[in-house]
Amino acid sequence: MEAALIWEWVIKSLILIFIVLTGFAYTTYLERKELARMQVRIGPNRAGPWGLLQPVADGIKLIFKEELTPAEADRTLFFLAPIITVIPALVLMAVIPWGDTATLGGREVTLYLADLNVGILYLAAISSIAVYGIVLAGWSSNNKYATLGGLRSSAQMISYELAMGLSFVVVILLADSMSLLEIVKAQAGLWFVFIQPVGALVLFITLLAEVNRAPFDMPEAEQELVAGYHTEYSGMKFALFFMAEYGKMIVVSAILATLFFGGYLGPGVDRLPWLGPLYLGLKIFVALFVMIWIRATFPRIRYDRLMAFGWKVLLPLALALVFITALGIMLEQMWLVTVLSLIAGAVAALMVNRALRRKEYAR
Repeated sequence: MEAALIWEWVIKSLILIFIVLTGFAYTTYLERKELARMQVRIGPNRAGPWGLLQPVADGIKLIFKEELTPAEADRTLFFLAPIITVIPALVLMAVIPWGDTATLGGREVTLYLADLNVGILYLAAISSIAVYGIVLAGWSSNNKYATLGGLRSSAQMISYELAMGLSFVVVILLADSMSLLEIVKAQAGLWFVFIQPVGALVLFITLLAEVNRAPFDMPEAEQELVAGYHTEYSGMKFALFFMAEYGKMIVVSAILATLFFGGYLGPGVDRLPWLGPLYLGLKIFVALFVMIWIRATFPRIRYDRLMAFGWKVLLPLALALVFITALGIMLEQMWLVTVLSLIAGAVAALMVNRALRRKEYAR
């Protein structure tokens, strides 16, 4: 029985790794096609039907490209940094529930790898590790532009992870549990996004900053830092950074869907549990599309304003949302949570608009 359980864990782990690695390749394809459509271009259409083999062609190209290491770089850290960046994206998927239980060959199989009773703490801890790879990549390159990119990344992640952690607290209060499986089950009647919509928005913004996606891609701003922390990387080491970024896009989309959008829940999932992975996959796809849409729409934020937005807007707003959620639960009036959170979000938006107008007049 123990051998069968070990094999089950191994197979599930391989499936999750395959999902992230394959998903990374075709998320790049999705982004190029969607950006092309939004900008009235064609996008990749040469390699394979509709350009579907373009990620394969890019992978083959990167494998055969020459890998260069700067003469004055710290060779050990320069080599390890891309690996340290990729690993968290793979490890985070271990606690994401893709369903409850299903029957396969007469055996009850859980549609998740692990159900930790502190699953949210696991997410917060592992997601913080990724910054080490970026900082070490910048520092080990012995390049001032790369070092600045690494420093920017660390400052940005520390600033936005505070608001992200408070968004996690909102979910813990609503579900009365830190287990991701229990959080999904608590949304069987109503998704948390309808109870705390501003909390979902705050989490989405902080997750964008966490994966350095536009308009929060300051650590790799090409106008100022050439390419930021990966300026000196080439070949497969360069590809590993993009594998980490797009892999984390899939993972954070899964986290957002799990915490606020019902995870694997959907019509008929109680009778047909194999629909759970399909529903979660669709929600991840929608979140990825919105991330790409934002990249095509919003310009990059100036760095001082990016930091001010994290500390002066998102952090106080997230604190207010925690207080509002706790108040609504204590009074047993959940409609109060929705109304007060929307008011808090509107006040924050008005304050941002007022600050921007003041700066325009100051010119």
